[in-house]
Amino acid sequence: MLRTIAEINEKIKRGKVVVVTAEEVIDLAKKKGISKATEKVDVVTTGTFGPMCSSGAFLNTGHSKPRIKLGGGKVYLNDVPVYTGIAAVDLFLGATAIPDDDPRNKFYPGEFNYGGGHVIEELVAGKDVRLVATAYGTDCYPRKKLETLINISDINEAVLFNVRNAYQNYNVGANLSDRILYTYMGVLKPNLGNANYSTAGQLSPLFNDPYYKTIGIGTKMFLGGGIGYVAWNGTQHNPTALRGDNGVPRRGGGTLAVIGDLKQMKPEWLVGTSMLGYGCTLTVGIGVPIPILSEEILRYTMVSDANILAPVVDYSEAYPQMKPDILGEVSYAELKSGCIKVQGQDVPTASLSSYPKALEIANILKDWIEKGEFLLTEPVAPLPGAESGITFRALKERPIME
Repeated sequence: MLRTIAEINEKIKRGKVVVVTAEEVIDLAKKKGISKATEKVDVVTTGTFGPMCSSGAFLNTGHSKPRIKLGGGKVYLNDVPVYTGIAAVDLFLGATAIPDDDPRNKFYPGEFNYGGGHVIEELVAGKDVRLVATAYGTDCYPRKKLETLINISDINEAVLFNVRNAYQNYNVGANLSDRILYTYMGVLKPNLGNANYSTAGQLSPLFNDPYYKTIGIGTKMFLGGGIGYVAWNGTQHNPTALRGDNGVPRRGGGTLAVIGDLKQMKPEWLVGTSMLGYGCTLTVGIGVPIPILSEEILRYTMVSDANILAPVVDYSEAYPQMKPDILGEVSYAELKSGCIKVQGQDVPTASLSSYPKALEIANILKDWIEKGEFLLTEPVAPLPGAESGITFRALKERPIME
């Protein structure tokens, strides 16, 4: 053990901490060598900014006069339905929720112009949001209808809680069919006309800590422009995914469930997003600090785009039919070059996530730490799959229903 999180926090308080981004550490370690770089660097900052569907917000609106029981009733925010089955005035707004009168894919491909992610962005931006509710009425909650405007500054609580973010690697979407496909990986042109991916590569948090040695439950992080925490492993967390010799998953691996105060966040880092022919989502900004506790940890943060492989998957047949086939593997360096080879064919690439914004997040987090505005936290428990003796319930490969 070279240093502890407590020792790093003391250096942060004294203004003596050395912080570099996950991009900067690659060249630094090459120039100075592993040992000297480990002695020099205290923290490596990471970042990612891309669409993350499994996101949403818990809202406590406060009570009207007379009181109304929203729980069990129907509630809409700017015509987007919210989940009410929690309590009298607790609501959950999902990023992918859309208005009842949205034509969806009736007129294919549907535009999905507005949904839960857009409402979250507008709330964070401080805009008034129209709440319309109907309830069945009780003796203690007699009101049956309510129409009002709410604002994030007025409601009691607004908590961002995303159950699956920051995927540790993911598919590259391609299309072998002879028609255009509209997917959550964007528009895929026929006959391998393009390939889309959605990860920040060498900047992405879980690529820099592939075995979850520093990122665990309770890890403090940049979330949506404010402060957040890792609440649990994310849904579909799969630490048993196929890995390369460097420990980096070559398929979809770990995920994070994250939580934070929505009132502290910024619309620049929580952006409502429409996916043509698919639906609505929320583009989320996340940055996680990696404390350099040992040479081993620093080695993991040296991962580069050239050493990260992702599977190319056909979204016309293999993905929708849950077939394990892939069309090959490509590195993130190849993806970011703008063109990859698939079945001997040159295929142009594009990213749904933003590398420049991910780098901006890593630099913001770096700045917070250097200024003493952000202290690191010691995880209260490891994520499943960390080398801790915790067993992992493997994902079932078969569909729930045939």
